[in-house]
Amino acid sequence: MEQIRINIKNHSERHIDVNPLTVIEALRALNLSDLDRVVAIRINGDLKDLRTRITKDAEIEPVYIDSTEGLEILRHSTSHVMAMAVKELFPGVKVTIGPAIEDGFYYDFDYERPFRDDDLPRIEEKMKEIIKADLPFERKEISKGEAIQFFSQQGEDYKVELLEEIEDDRVSIYTQGSFTDLCRGPHLPSTGAIKAFKLLKVAGAYWRGDESKPMLSRIYGTAFADDKALKEYLDRLEEAKKRDHVRLGKELELFSTHEEVGAGFIIWHPKGCMLRHILEQMEIEEHLRRGYEMVKGPQLLKTELWKRSGHFENYRENMYFTEIDKQSYGIKPMNCLAHMLIYRSKIRSYRDLPKRYFELGLVHRHERSGVLHGLLRVREFTQDDAHIICTPEQLNDEIKGVLDFVKDVMAIFDFPYELEISTRPEKSIGSDEDWERATSALIKAMEDNGLEYQINEGEGAFYGPKIDVKLKDALGRRWQCATIQCDFTLPERFDLTYIDRDGEKKRPVMIHRVILGAIERFIGVLIEHYGGAFPVWLSPVQAMVLTVTDRVVPYGENVLNSLLNANIRAEGDFRNEKLGFKVREAQVQKIPYMIIIGDREAEQKTLTARLRSGKNLPAMGIDEFIKLINDDIKKRR
Repeated sequence: MEQIRINIKNHSERHIDVNPLTVIEALRALNLSDLDRVVAIRINGDLKDLRTRITKDAEIEPVYIDSTEGLEILRHSTSHVMAMAVKELFPGVKVTIGPAIEDGFYYDFDYERPFRDDDLPRIEEKMKEIIKADLPFERKEISKGEAIQFFSQQGEDYKVELLEEIEDDRVSIYTQGSFTDLCRGPHLPSTGAIKAFKLLKVAGAYWRGDESKPMLSRIYGTAFADDKALKEYLDRLEEAKKRDHVRLGKELELFSTHEEVGAGFIIWHPKGCMLRHILEQMEIEEHLRRGYEMVKGPQLLKTELWKRSGHFENYRENMYFTEIDKQSYGIKPMNCLAHMLIYRSKIRSYRDLPKRYFELGLVHRHERSGVLHGLLRVREFTQDDAHIICTPEQLNDEIKGVLDFVKDVMAIFDFPYELEISTRPEKSIGSDEDWERATSALIKAMEDNGLEYQINEGEGAFYGPKIDVKLKDALGRRWQCATIQCDFTLPERFDLTYIDRDGEKKRPVMIHRVILGAIERFIGVLIEHYGGAFPVWLSPVQAMVLTVTDRVVPYGENVLNSLLNANIRAEGDFRNEKLGFKVREAQVQKIPYMIIIGDREAEQKTLTARLRSGKNLPAMGIDEFIKLINDDIKKRR
């Protein structure tokens, strides 16, 4: 009998009789330990199902269920089980797509009525039956024509639409039991490998994200390698609900949205506006001490400028346009054009560079209504936007300077973060040479700073590659905020120049960068990160003066005025209510310090400070308390 060599990565090479064998049979013959945790395999680097046949010498690498790839396979397989359950429970339903996503999966369905959250328990029970049946996931390759015929007979119009756009002559389908889906795979060996799953919620979603196309029902779920990991995740979800920035934004009177105003537009209440002001003031101070100059551009610029920049061709669907005196204008989605015009307003020498222009720039972008959410996705927002125009020789130091800036600011909020380099997208402008120069500059700066990063293929801006900074909040969730983009193309289009040492005109390079990103989005992340309990320096109200009786109100007012005169953000609650009631209200508002004023405090001219945690501090004088709170502010606690 013929033999083949199989090398299990990180194990010794083995010889095995071949019939040929499937991967799972080969692994059993090789007595691989913890085989029950293997859900897929890499054969010579290619990800495959365990039912794949091995016909020649190969290096194989097991993919375990609790690995990143293993979880993705588990979740995608679970989405197929969910689709099967839905089809069995709701005759006539049409299926669309059901991918794995970060921390879970979803599947979109077209049914005669929208699905509801109270449908989920029935679907879960049917899924458990399918899992218990331990149905194999069977892969089959067929011609594109056969697939179109099969799904047409099934009445699956959405699958036919997807197939008609596929260029390949052959496609793969997966079947488990009565359910067949168009899918590249790989999948679990069988449904019985699913050990821990949960359906989470139902939402609406337009087919292919297009508002002109049918509204579908999207069912979200998640799956993990075991019940313990699932429970930990569900516990995090419950904590996330408590920290939901939309709910807290209303409870803390920070912001609101109104249908009569329009989707994606935020109304800031006094406390929310103060929170914005504190952040923006911090930003201004941090920029000025790093050599940035403050500038400001208009909201409207002629459409011809947006055509020159490439935005009209590559970003038009995200922009708003209007007409004034028969002249077309674009409402700015970015701040770079005005900054380049400022630079171009006079002749620049190499001695003038770098120029660092900073603007808290209000921008508008057309986001689809289905993706709008609280502060995290809006149509009007302010960016802490800056553009650094420098010589090519200065580029490395300037990128490293921005990376250091990001590091310093993330430390203020105790945010760990990860870095990605996003490369040239299909829809882009500029030469291959300029893209290569820009990408290499970003990589070199990262490596010079000893920073680890991932490559995110094809996700750069249309005018240049970028470094994306993904911070991690208190619950370990990732949020895209800061970005650093390297651009050789727009300086060319806008004819930006400087006079070099040799007296010749040269072309500068431009860095587009934000540190916090959109202020609105960053505040949404902060609300959820802190659960609304902001540190003292950031709290819209830092202290609340609470009086025990009416007779101590005059002294309470004196304390309040002393705090306000010392630039402490304080309020007073002098109502004729029980102290416990007032304290609970202040705690709900998550105010850092509650100042209790009773007869003893009024008589001794002191105050008693209570933390929002419930801890009482010893009695102290007004000046002592002001010093205490100013220390918190100075240290940004």
